[in-house]
Amino acid sequence: MSFKHSGFYSPSNNEILETIQMVRMEHLDIRTVTMGINLRDCSHPDIEVFNENIYEKITTRAKDLVRTTNEIQSLYGIPIINKRISVTPIAIAAESCRSNDFVSIAKTMDEAAKDAQVDFIGGFSALVHKGATAGDLKLINSIPEALAGTEKVCSSVNVATTRTGINMDAVGLMGGIIKETADLTADKDGIGCAKLVIFANAPEDNPFMAGAFHGIGEPECVINVGVSGPGVVNAAINELENPNLTEISETIKKTAFKITRMGEMVGREVSRRLGIEFGILDLSLAPTPEIGDSVAAILEAMGLERCGAHGTTAALALLNDAVKKGGAMASSSVGGLSGAFIPVSEDAGMIEAVRVGALSLEKLEAMTSICSVGLDMIAVPGDTPASTLSAIIADEMAIGVINRKTTAVRIIPAPGKGVGDSVEFGGLLGNAPIMPVSTFSSEVFVKRGGRIPAPIQSLTN
Repeated sequence: MSFKHSGFYSPSNNEILETIQMVRMEHLDIRTVTMGINLRDCSHPDIEVFNENIYEKITTRAKDLVRTTNEIQSLYGIPIINKRISVTPIAIAAESCRSNDFVSIAKTMDEAAKDAQVDFIGGFSALVHKGATAGDLKLINSIPEALAGTEKVCSSVNVATTRTGINMDAVGLMGGIIKETADLTADKDGIGCAKLVIFANAPEDNPFMAGAFHGIGEPECVINVGVSGPGVVNAAINELENPNLTEISETIKKTAFKITRMGEMVGREVSRRLGIEFGILDLSLAPTPEIGDSVAAILEAMGLERCGAHGTTAALALLNDAVKKGGAMASSSVGGLSGAFIPVSEDAGMIEAVRVGALSLEKLEAMTSICSVGLDMIAVPGDTPASTLSAIIADEMAIGVINRKTTAVRIIPAPGKGVGDSVEFGGLLGNAPIMPVSTFSSEVFVKRGGRIPAPIQSLTN
């Protein structure tokens, strides 16, 4: 295994051996190499011309992405699990299109993603944190049919920021959109909702799906990398002999440092070979359904009997902070979300914690004040009212806005299923037990609409 062509740094023999160990035994991988592509120059009033323009630009820019990442994977022996594309939020790029809906754009994105041989394409998105334009509303109302009729397209809507507050009209609308998306994909347990995320303070350089889009402050084309290493961190903690929490924090920082160096080396080499600017390294501990590759397992390695027990939020705070500190010391290009993800369906430990009654929706909400995303891949009863879904979103947006952090909701009301059932998505999306929600109504609150004003901490100028 040779590192001499990276053009970034040359690891020592010990670092190379540690990397081999982390890959073979501890599930270390590059979760995604994501190419961000600007589509603003593709705008055209005729939606057919717009579709032709974006198809040509995406397939031209990304034609060598998969081949190059496969070459780097073979060169370094580090698995690169997903190759992805993110594009300018379609509500912005397609604003001038004279069309009643944007479903055909999603289908064009899907076709381009398939031809580029990538796993997902993100950016069927709208930014409506202060209000919605006509183009924003066209996109939002197109989401259910768009996600039901495509395989690789992911969608996101930013409904809140610390600077603007929470757009409750948009929050109220999204509850119904989620329900409709679930119904249109009922034959697959509502999987369309797994490709839809609602944000507060959405980052413009996030390489992870379903929330990736190419922000308006980004360059023409960029490579962003997402690294994942819950298994590595878990193994490092388990090697310690009766450590205190300070020692655990130091170990996580050192481990995050190593993971970050490896991830940036891979990302910069992909960028160099493609002749595209390197953007950021997102050091997020993104779990998988495989045993041992779990954020919940890390929290339990700290001394909790089960994830969800009292002390879980404090343990997650330690983990998230140590990951960020270790990554920031290793690279000046850390960005995106960077921390710990807690998606229920994608984490074997989280799944088990829900099944044994240790982890509730309310405890997960508390944990989102600490983690890097929010209520992620949560399955709830299919008959959950749209207003309840909107209220869950509103609570999560409030946590993000008040704490000046990114929060998000990716929730699946599983059609025809209730508490005691589970949904099965397979692959990285995994499976999830149906979690109960409050039976008390939030409908009047949600229907009031308007905007929850920005908090006083937004006045930082």
